[in-house]
Amino acid sequence: MTVHYHEEDLPAGVLADGDVAVDTETMGLVTHRDRLCVVQISDGNGDEHLVRFAKGSSYDAPNLKAVLADPNRVKIYHFARFDLAAIEYYLGVTAAPVFCTKIASKMTRTYTDRHGLKNLIDEMLGETISKQQQSSDWGGDELSEAQREYAASDVRYLHRLRDLLIPRLEREGRLDMAQACFDFLPTRARLDMAGWADKDIFSHES
Repeated sequence: MTVHYHEEDLPAGVLADGDVAVDTETMGLVTHRDRLCVVQISDGNGDEHLVRFAKGSSYDAPNLKAVLADPNRVKIYHFARFDLAAIEYYLGVTAAPVFCTKIASKMTRTYTDRHGLKNLIDEMLGETISKQQQSSDWGGDELSEAQREYAASDVRYLHRLRDLLIPRLEREGRLDMAQACFDFLPTRARLDMAGWADKDIFSHES
């Protein structure tokens, strides 16, 4: 298991074919204001790749963009709604098709309200990750070893979680409904960026 660090783009040919786990680190939670700093990606075979973007980056990352936009690769996220918005706003690609472990958790683990990635990994995989670096400064010229490990851990387990959550969705008869939610997520992210982040447009209320 190795964490690979890259500047401004993913090297060509470092990922195996197939689905990839994806996550992002930004300067904050407001997409238009808080720039994209890091994209983490893994093919599920044991290594994680971190792509750091410097202040003032042009986000010209053709290799990374090609993987993210590939319609034949499912992108596995935890809380895809946020990552899709950051990727589309800064990299200019729709990083779909999507599987979101947070949505899958909410649709299957209805016995709890604990759907954070740390909670899923603890319950479903029996492993523990640290979230200590979650609110650290991702915009510096260097990433600390703790930041690199934190970022890598956010994609390290997503393939395994997806593979455990799909049978639960099937068991509860909710796989098709979950897939419809996943398919809508790029639009949900665009609604967030367009000003409807806190509004339920399906509600009767104004």
